[in-house]
Amino acid sequence: MLNHVATVSRPFPVRDDATAWVEAWPDARILRVNGRGQVRLVDGQLMLEPATDFYAEPPVHAVLLGVCGSVHEWAVRDESLADNSTTGTVVELGDLRSHGAILDAADTDRYVTAMALLTWQDDAPFCVKDGAPATITSGGWMRVCTACGREEYPRTDPAIICLVHDGADRVLLARQANWPARNFSTLAGFVEAGESLESCVAREVAEEVGLTVSDVVYVGSQPWPFPRSLMLGFHATADPRDELVFSDGEIGEAVWCTRAEVREALAAGDWTSSTEVHMLLPGAASIARRMLEAWARAGD
Repeated sequence: MLNHVATVSRPFPVRDDATAWVEAWPDARILRVNGRGQVRLVDGQLMLEPATDFYAEPPVHAVLLGVCGSVHEWAVRDESLADNSTTGTVVELGDLRSHGAILDAADTDRYVTAMALLTWQDDAPFCVKDGAPATITSGGWMRVCTACGREEYPRTDPAIICLVHDGADRVLLARQANWPARNFSTLAGFVEAGESLESCVAREVAEEVGLTVSDVVYVGSQPWPFPRSLMLGFHATADPRDELVFSDGEIGEAVWCTRAEVREALAAGDWTSSTEVHMLLPGAASIARRMLEAWARAGD
């Protein structure tokens, strides 16, 4: 299953119930995120700390991630994070790229929600209509213009990611021009205004490698908060005999690989590995790797 399924409850009415926030604050937990998107982790889990250790009441800049059991979970931007050890516990800093492979589903949901909301808050302090300051409301899920009352909500940018194959035993892997020489992945790009997802797949593949695709099939999705994307995964078929043309300048290299070669690359590790191999694939936190793993297994 490629879809990301949320595991932290998001009860909508609680977002506008400031009384409930205050009543639940003594038991609330808080996730602190620095400006680089890093959080504190202990033994591979997000470190949610007692909210009252930092604030006497819910601060206006905090975002309500959701409710786990009866515990309210919040997130704040905090530049004071440190990867130190306290009381015998090893604390490290990390993000989705560095530690996503070991985070469980609940922690992944917490992290991507926190990043999406905090990044939106950082980027949208003013009303897009008249430029007046916009105040944070609804537990961090809405801003309201102080002049005209316009309501603004967190933005999500849809992007497609496509595993292009030949319908048999070969798949196309590509490397962006600015990536290390061994780092390869599937093709991806943002959905343009007025464009369907299927049209975006066809356009992006044509622009990036010059191929015409058919049989476009949706396979799953993943929130990717860098800065606020929703990755929508597809498979599509192309003819490996067609010439590869890198017309938009994003792709520096692309190669057709057999299923056996993909399995070998998956076994070698990922982009963070120091193994001396000619090709490395994305890490386990990405939908790209899960799509490639599923395609590689399909040949068994």
